[in-house]
Amino acid sequence: MTTETSDKTLKRSVLLVATFAAFLTPFMGSAVNLALPSIGKDLNADAIELGWVISSFILASAIFLLPLGSMADIIGRKKVFFYGILLFTISTFLILFAWNVKILILFRTLQGVASAMIFGTSLAIITSVFQPGERGKAMGINITAVYLGLSLGPIIGGLLTQYLGWKSIFAFLIPFGIVSLVLIHKRIDTEWADAKHEKFDWKGSLVYGIALFSSMYGFSKLPSPTGWIFLSSGIVMAILFLIIELKTDNPVFDFKLVFHNRVFAFSGIAALIHYSATSATGFFISLYLQYLKGFDARTAGLIMISQPLAMTLLSPLAGKLSDKRNPGVIASSGMALTALGLILLCFITIDTPFYIIALLLLLMGIGFALFSSPNSNAIMSSVEKRHLGVASAAVGTMR
Repeated sequence: MTTETSDKTLKRSVLLVATFAAFLTPFMGSAVNLALPSIGKDLNADAIELGWVISSFILASAIFLLPLGSMADIIGRKKVFFYGILLFTISTFLILFAWNVKILILFRTLQGVASAMIFGTSLAIITSVFQPGERGKAMGINITAVYLGLSLGPIIGGLLTQYLGWKSIFAFLIPFGIVSLVLIHKRIDTEWADAKHEKFDWKGSLVYGIALFSSMYGFSKLPSPTGWIFLSSGIVMAILFLIIELKTDNPVFDFKLVFHNRVFAFSGIAALIHYSATSATGFFISLYLQYLKGFDARTAGLIMISQPLAMTLLSPLAGKLSDKRNPGVIASSGMALTALGLILLCFITIDTPFYIIALLLLLMGIGFALFSSPNSNAIMSSVEKRHLGVASAAVGTMR
């Protein structure tokens, strides 16, 4: 086998495995959103506890993404990616035996850690294999799998919840995890550890985790005194994290990427703003359609599919376009469309026709597609190889 043929085989294998894995967590997220009423009824959970079924996953992902992305640069991205899929599959299996909402939240937290291992390395592996000029297209295909998961989640999740119960959603994903593990073992024999001689920053990782947890938990408790205490603590710990990282030889997050790399800094901020503004849309639209409009889970899923469907169809095109045009311009136009959709959603009422909701979600889906692939391409192409895991984790953390 020639070097060129071997290179093409590796690229196809990496894209196949990363794309397959990219389907898992977004499918689960969009499906679980629809299953929340059933979970609440089955486990006797209130609205706050149901919120933590979602938030525990997101919080764990956010806390562990950056440290695990940095660790992947040191010990190997394929290794962390593989064990992330393994942990995701095991924790998904354990959820089948959750007997109350607290145990469910615990297993969802484990899923969040696994998700951090997956998304903290997948884009880095793709960037390691694909060169500039073909990278955007590969990322577009990978992100298409994410949005395909979001598209199929409401449909399959709604059907499974309605006819087999909410636990069937998690049972459905276990074979996908097993197949992903087999593909990684059989098809990828290359390891990427461009920072293998560096030491892992345990102190910075610990302070970072505490700062992020305190801030996010504090926001969730505002305006209570507990909320202000945790938020203030989070800010203090964030300042301490900055001080520690500036004095560390091999920091878990190199702030030079922010201070001296404008593309990385502003693209990351844009991603944070975009995903923060839209993160709760699926949660609230699901409850709106089922509780206020009176639709069952299947019908609500069919209405909500318009947004991820637009993402799925347009993401490869947007990614390919970002290889040829300024990705910043494309991403900015996508953010503008998303903002327009959010503004219009502010005016919906209980009497708003369902097709208007679907059209607004479609508009936001187009905006998402134009934003995500070009934004990720800009971030990943702006850093050195030894920082690819950190950059991949930064994209995931913003999301």
